Amino acid sequence: MSRRESPPPPPSPPPPPQLIRGDNVLITGCGEEDRPERAEPLSDAETEIIQDTWGLVYKNCEDVGVSVLIRFFVNFPSAKQYFSQFQDMQDPEEMERSTQLRQHARRVMNAINTVVENLHDAEKVSSVLALVGKAHALKHKVEPVYFKILSGVLLEVLSEDYPEYFTDEVQLVWTKLMVHYTGT
Repeated sequence: MSRRESPPPPPSPPPPPQLIRGDNVLITGCGEEDRPERAEPLSDAETEIIQDTWGLVYKNCEDVGVSVLIRFFVNFPSAKQYFSQFQDMQDPEEMERSTQLRQHARRVMNAINTVVENLHDAEKVSSVLALVGKAHALKHKVEPVYFKILSGVLLEVLSEDYPEYFTDEVQLVWTKLMVHYTGT
């Protein structure tokens, strides 16, 4: 098993519910509303932890992004349906060589970088996430659950590739960030 692969997921997960985010409310495709416990905003110290650790990761943004996307597609192959350029690729090494995958990895990492750089500006972060979410939901028809899955894969890869920086405490702060902004 390469460093990009984690144990295989269950063969076929049930179809995810459609989720629409409102103000602290998740509305499922079944018309039900859930009011999850929303994580507290990040403290100044937590924001600093996120920004410091991200600075170390972002130095290798393309390689890290490629690792994240490869693991995402290997472990959740149904996600490839949204990417005509590499949806038929099965081999992680072929994915790693793909110019299109590398370009998308850079876009993903740059979007995360914009969020991390602007954690002090909730309006800017919300604007960036809304723009990305809207484009993926409307233009590409991506199911929202894939953002949650990708968030988990990102944290998994970061903790494996940067164990000296992604300590248990740091992982908790990053998880809090993901919960706060994606509801994961």
